[in-house]
Amino acid sequence: MCGSDDYRRGVYRFLLSARWLGFAVFVIALAGVSIQLGFWQFGKMDDREARTAAIQEYFAADPVPLDQVAPAGTGVSRADEWRRVTVEGTYDPIHEITVKFVSRDGRPGVDVVTPLLLDDGTAVLVNRGFMVTQRTNTRPDDVPPAVSGTVRATGWLRVDNGAGPSATSVDDGQVRAISSTGLADHVPYELRSGYLNLQEQSPEQVGLEAEPQPDLGSGPHFFYGLQWWFFALLALVGYFWFARIEKRDGRPDLEQVEAERDQASATRSA
Repeated sequence: MCGSDDYRRGVYRFLLSARWLGFAVFVIALAGVSIQLGFWQFGKMDDREARTAAIQEYFAADPVPLDQVAPAGTGVSRADEWRRVTVEGTYDPIHEITVKFVSRDGRPGVDVVTPLLLDDGTAVLVNRGFMVTQRTNTRPDDVPPAVSGTVRATGWLRVDNGAGPSATSVDDGQVRAISSTGLADHVPYELRSGYLNLQEQSPEQVGLEAEPQPDLGSGPHFFYGLQWWFFALLALVGYFWFARIEKRDGRPDLEQVEAERDQASATRSA
């Protein structure tokens, strides 16, 4: 019986080989990284849920003047993005641009962005809305005109798009992303940081579709986190599974081992 126990302990000695020790280190590292990535995804989910709660509060609150949130000479804080703000001014259609390659509900089109001149001599970019166009690289020539005279606009405050100059610099009256920094050389006046997604306006605007609300769900982070933890579990289970296979395929017959041991013992006794 003692011999059988010694044998069973011995069959797992291969786990101490360099190959299996290296495999163990790899599995432990893989599992550790997967667990950390799982926590990272759950952290992103918590951040998104907190951000969603703040946006929902902004949508439920009354709009505030733009100068109260982002005065001239200051940037738009990420924490203030999607806050509802109001501003009064006069549109500058001469420096109007379109954002090309926009798609909404599967429809190709452009966003129309027009600077709104303010009383202090600065201007804020206003994304007046979306219009359907052909999927081409050509600026449309049938853009609904901006309302003339003084207007009162209410919309969502947005931060500048972080794309590079190739996307935010004006080319043939078009850009691929909205940025007050990228458009600074396009206008003869100072632009306020960020831009406005127009939702309401007096006098009313026609011909363009307002920006829809952002996705306020928690996103796929919960399932991504579970997937990473599953990978960690799979790595650990896989290690023991392969060790079991190695033991099975490399194990000599127990009765044969004991018979050879008895034979060797008898030979020594003789």
